[in-house]
Amino acid sequence: MVGAIMALGLFSCQPAKENQVKEKPMFCTWYTYNPQENFDSICQSFSELGIDGIVLKAGSAENFRKTIPVAKKHGLTVYAWVWTINNHPIAAEHPEWLSYNRDGYSIADSMAYVEYYKFLSPIIPGVREGICKQIDEICKIDGIEAISIDYHRLVYVVLPTTLWPNYGIVQDREYSQWDYGYHPEMIKAFKEKHGYDPREQEDPSKDEKWLQFRCDMVSEVANLVAEVVHANGKLMAASPFPTPKMSARMVRQFWGDWNLDIVFPMVYHNFYTEDASFVADCTIENARDKMENTTLYAGLWGSNNQELFESMDAAFNNGAQGVSFYTAEYIVDPAIRKQFRAYADSLRAVRKANGGMMKKRIRDKETGQSYEQWGHFTDTLRYVVVDTFLSEYTNFSATRVRNPIQENDYKFYDILPEGEGYNYVEIYPNINGSMVNDIILINDKPVKPSICNSFVATAYASIYRYFI
Repeated sequence: MVGAIMALGLFSCQPAKENQVKEKPMFCTWYTYNPQENFDSICQSFSELGIDGIVLKAGSAENFRKTIPVAKKHGLTVYAWVWTINNHPIAAEHPEWLSYNRDGYSIADSMAYVEYYKFLSPIIPGVREGICKQIDEICKIDGIEAISIDYHRLVYVVLPTTLWPNYGIVQDREYSQWDYGYHPEMIKAFKEKHGYDPREQEDPSKDEKWLQFRCDMVSEVANLVAEVVHANGKLMAASPFPTPKMSARMVRQFWGDWNLDIVFPMVYHNFYTEDASFVADCTIENARDKMENTTLYAGLWGSNNQELFESMDAAFNNGAQGVSFYTAEYIVDPAIRKQFRAYADSLRAVRKANGGMMKKRIRDKETGQSYEQWGHFTDTLRYVVVDTFLSEYTNFSATRVRNPIQENDYKFYDILPEGEGYNYVEIYPNINGSMVNDIILINDKPVKPSICNSFVATAYASIYRYFI
């Protein structure tokens, strides 16, 4: 029986490829290099805090070559932070490639929110070639381990609610002034594919084909960039909006279609007048909707209060393998920094013990209980050891304050009902003075999920009945 369980552990407990994290930084920060600042001191501060990765916007190849050795001296993995579709150098040379809004105005002639928004039309071959050339040049710089694209989208059609007052606007629906992606070349290509001009619709904002077309153009460029990045032996990363569905509606960016190695969704709950539950909900959705081989992080807002830790818990407990902050420079309170360092060291130790990954936790919809989606072969070994040395382990476990259930509180039975043809384990733990009954069925029979949340764990029930 133990041999069968061990075999089951070898097969069923393998972590999915999407959850594997090998030597990737776990706690990152975005940072824009400023030659007037002491970069060495800043990197030292990041390292002391517990940051091990920097998503660096250096501004030039020369600045990258100057800053990378400094960052690495302090143990920071360097990812290049690169703006793509919002691209000043290309826009300066080719203003005719800038995006148009539904009213027919180009960004060349009418500012979209802020002056630095220079979003290009992603369908134009010259735009694609220019972006890929820029990426290829950055990939050639020694010491850069990944390219992390940003502003790879269109202009906000709907801003996060907290930003509305900044511009004196209310965006309770999609307004034509802010609805971009209407460059003549985009309209022409869409019309050739679908046979009509989306501007002729009564309400283009409700045209799903037009929405998807613009998302597809953005995705095509992202995947062209990924080809260049991977050809250079680098990792491909991105910093998109909170979830693929949200970003599609807000900025025509469905990043679930992108061939990414790493994704840093910006789940800044404070932008949406939400709490840490927003981070949890987005992370659950992103774990489901990202590409299979993409390692999921959570982009969080740096702060000096306990919300920082609540947000990290919400991310790590729901599938994130790491976090990135905008920006760790904001974390300055000495007590928060000390707590952060302890938190980071603890999580890194957990990841190391788990074979280089953070196990994703799933919340059972019916019971509300959470459990780890992926087990390990090492877990199976632990269970066998516990069962073999049950008396010793029970005595040890009883000494721990966190264990509310003592040996005498358990009553369990292994019963083979006549004619049923399968085993079940009936457990009566005494929890807070109440005897709670749970039945676990073995051999592919239905499982009551309140004690055991996966078939793998049910099989373990037959070899270690106490600790299922």
